Amino acid sequence: MDAAPTLTHCPYCSLQCGMGLRRTGAGLDVVPREDFEVNRGALCGKGQSATALLGAGRLTSPLVRDGRGGLVAAGWDEALDRIARGLAAAQEGYGRDAVGVFGGGGLTNEKAYALGKFARIVLRTSQIDYNGRFCMSSAAAAGNRAFGMDRGLPFPLADIPRSGCVILVGSNPADTMPPALRYFTELRANGGKLIVIDPRRTRTAEQADLHLAPRPGSDLALALGLLHLVVAQGRTDEEFIAARTTGWEETRAAVMAHWPEHVERTTGVPVPQLRETVRLFCEAQSSMVLTARGPEQQAKGVDTVGAWINLCLATGRMGRPYSGYGCLTGQGNGQGGREHGQKADQLPGYRLLTDPEARRHVAGVWGVEPDELPGPGRSAYELLDALGTEVRALLLMGSNPVVSAPRAAHVEGRLRSLDFLAVADVVLSETAALADVVLPVTQWAEETGTMTSLEGRVLLRRRAIDPPEGVRGDLDVLHGLAQRLAPGREKGFPTAPEEVFEELRRASAGGKADYSGISYGQIAAEGGVFWPCPQGSAGTPRLFLDRFATPDGRARFAPVTDRPAAEETDARYPVWLTTGRVLAQYQSGAQTRRIAELNEAAPGPYVQLHPELAARVGVADGEPVAVLSRRGRAVAPARVSRDIRPDTVFMPFHWAGEGRANTLTNPALDPVSRMPEFKVCAVRLEAAGASGAGASGAGDAG
Repeated sequence: MDAAPTLTHCPYCSLQCGMGLRRTGAGLDVVPREDFEVNRGALCGKGQSATALLGAGRLTSPLVRDGRGGLVAAGWDEALDRIARGLAAAQEGYGRDAVGVFGGGGLTNEKAYALGKFARIVLRTSQIDYNGRFCMSSAAAAGNRAFGMDRGLPFPLADIPRSGCVILVGSNPADTMPPALRYFTELRANGGKLIVIDPRRTRTAEQADLHLAPRPGSDLALALGLLHLVVAQGRTDEEFIAARTTGWEETRAAVMAHWPEHVERTTGVPVPQLRETVRLFCEAQSSMVLTARGPEQQAKGVDTVGAWINLCLATGRMGRPYSGYGCLTGQGNGQGGREHGQKADQLPGYRLLTDPEARRHVAGVWGVEPDELPGPGRSAYELLDALGTEVRALLLMGSNPVVSAPRAAHVEGRLRSLDFLAVADVVLSETAALADVVLPVTQWAEETGTMTSLEGRVLLRRRAIDPPEGVRGDLDVLHGLAQRLAPGREKGFPTAPEEVFEELRRASAGGKADYSGISYGQIAAEGGVFWPCPQGSAGTPRLFLDRFATPDGRARFAPVTDRPAAEETDARYPVWLTTGRVLAQYQSGAQTRRIAELNEAAPGPYVQLHPELAARVGVADGEPVAVLSRRGRAVAPARVSRDIRPDTVFMPFHWAGEGRANTLTNPALDPVSRMPEFKVCAVRLEAAGASGAGASGAGDAG
C-alpha cells in the first residue's frame, strides 16, 4: 500500500493551493488534494511541476568570493564567519544603519518574523524592507486608511460566486492564479456579472460580460467617473453612508468634477461603457470590486484603490454578505510577510513601529528594552537606491531585485557598489551571483512553516523530504549569525519553526493581525485559520460585518481627485508601457526558469503591441523590437496582437538580460505606500537594429 501523501501547499502564488506530496523512488510526486476548498485538487502547470524545483539548479554548498573574483565552495562556518565580519565591519565604520536587510514575500511567517527580529535586536538597524512592498502595499495603505485594517480579501474566495457583480481591476487570474478562475466562472454560471478592467484583452477579459480597456495610469479617473455617475443617477445608499461611514460630503464634492465625457477623454473608455458598468454594479443585490497590481503599482496607487473603495462605500457594498472591496495579492506570503516584521515601519501583529505601546509589547516578548528598537527605515526601492552610499552592506533573503526591482539596471549597479553582500537562496539567482557570500537554504517541501494566503487564511506547509546535504534552513542561518554578532542573543532565534511560531503568537497578541489563538494543531485540524484570531477565537473569515476596525467603527471615505501619472507620454516617448506576468512563469523567474516544461511554454520575454503600432515601427510578428524609456533599453521579439490598445505595449517581467522589462520601469513612488510605478511609463519603439534619436520611433503612435 502506498504511504499517505504529505498534505501541504503549492510554493508559488497567494492562493496557496492545497496539494499532496507522495514519495517515489525518484523523489516526490504531486498528487491532488481534494480536501482543500480553495482549489479542490486543481493546480496550474507551475503547481503540477513544483517538485522539479527540489532538484533543478540547486545550490548545495555555501559559496564565497575568492581572490580572483569568482565564487568558490566553502564550509558553513567559513561562510557565516565571513558574513558576520562583513556586516560588523560596515557598522563599525559607518554606524548601525550602514547594514540593510532585504526580505521576500515567499518566506514563511516564521522566517519573516525571525528576519525582522534579527534586524532590530541583533543588527539594531532600521534598514529593513522586503519585495512585498512591490506587491500590495498600495492596497494595504488604502485599506488601513478606509477600514482601519488591511487584509487582502476581507471574505473567503468562496463568497465571489455568490455575488451579483464583480469588477476586476488590473488582474488576470487566468494567467496569474488559474485555479482562482473557477470562482469567476461560477459567478457567471450563477447569473452574476463579471466586469474586467485592463488595457489588454487578456484570457480573463475574454470571459467577462464587459471589458473596459483604459489607458495605463488612468484607473483613478475611471473610478472617480463611475462614482460621479452613481451620484448623478441617485444610486448612492444614503442609509449605509449615514450609519457606517464618515467623510462622504467631501468625497461627493470631489467626484463631481469627473463628469463622463471628461473621463472618456482621460481614459479612452466610452461613456456608454461607463454607464453600463454602473448599471450592472448597482442593480445587483450584492457587488464586489477586486483590485490587483494594475491600479496598485502606480505612484497614485493608494488614491486609486481609495477611489474604488469609495465606490463600494457609496453604494453600500461593504460590510455586507457577498459584497465588498478586496485585493488579490500575488506573492505566496505577501500578506503574512509584512504582518510580522519585514516591512520598514512595522512590528509583529501589524503594529506600527512608531507606536510606543507596540514597541513596549514586542520588546517585552523579545526580552529587550523598547528604546533598543530602531525606528522606521527606508522603503524597498529607497533602500536599494541607498546601497553603496548610506547602506554599505546587505543581507538578502528570498528576493531577486536584479530582475524584479524598478529601474533595474540602476539597482544592479547599486548592488555591485556594496562593500559586502550576502544572499541566502535556493539557486544562484542573478542577484546571488553578485554576492560575496551565498548560502544554500531549504525550500518549501524541505521545511515546515506557515503561510498566510490572500484570504487571510493561515496555512501549514509540512516538510515532506529532507534537504540535500550541505543545505540549511533560514532559521539556522539567523541563529548562526546571531551567535556570532550578538553572543547570547542566539537563544532568541530557535531553529524549530513551531517554536518560532509560538513566540510569534505572543508577539502578535492584541495587534491588528492577531495570531495568538492559532496553533499548528488548529491549522491542521481546520484546514487553515483566518486572522484575526485572538485567544479563544475560531478565527474571522469575514471582516467588517458589524463594524470597521476604526476607533468609531465607521469606514472613512477618501476625498481623492485625479492627477497624471508620474511620467506621461510625449513626442520622444509616445507610447505607454505596462508590465505583468505570464501563465508559465512566476515573479523574477528564479524558480520557474529552472523548469524545462515551463520554459518550453514561455521561453523568453516579448513585446506585445497592436498591428497599427507594429506597422508604424516597421516590425513584424516575431522580429526583435527595442523598447526605450528614460531609464534604459530592452529588446525582445514582437508579439503583434489586436488584444492590446494601439497606444500601449506590454512586456512580462520574468527575465534578466536584454529583455529585462524592469530596465525600463519608473521608480517614482506613491507618497504613502512607497510603491514604485511599475505599471505605467513612457517609451518609444525602434526596430532592434536601429539606433539614435532619428530611428523609427513610432512618434505618431500615441
